[in-house]
Amino acid sequence: MSDIPPLTDPTRIRYYHAHLYYRDAAGLAEARRIAEAAAARFEIRVGRFHERPVGPHPLWSCQLSFAPETFGAFIPWLALNRGSLDVLVHLGTDDDLFDHTQGAMWLGHSHPLDLSQFGDRA
Repeated sequence: MSDIPPLTDPTRIRYYHAHLYYRDAAGLAEARRIAEAAAARFEIRVGRFHERPVGPHPLWSCQLSFAPETFGAFIPWLALNRGSLDVLVHLGTDDDLFDHTQGAMWLGHSHPLDLSQFGDRA
């Protein structure tokens, strides 16, 4: 018997989120500009622009939601056009803790998330 866990089918990924992180009014303006430009080019949904930490996110943020099929074109564009913003990109399955840890990647600097909301496994 092997100690290697079985592979998981990528079709479990139902969506992706890219969270634009900012700290102040200037960052908020930059996030709005980037989100508007992204929405004009890609099939994404722009969420609210929060001016306080929300959920596991340690900074102000805006969530961009998109389908797995959009990842290959959108994420390289975002990597090149994120300006000074840091971006958390994570997949969306039925496991929020996994999605925000093992299923996460960063553009720019990473930031510690508050994983306590995801229960005892956090």
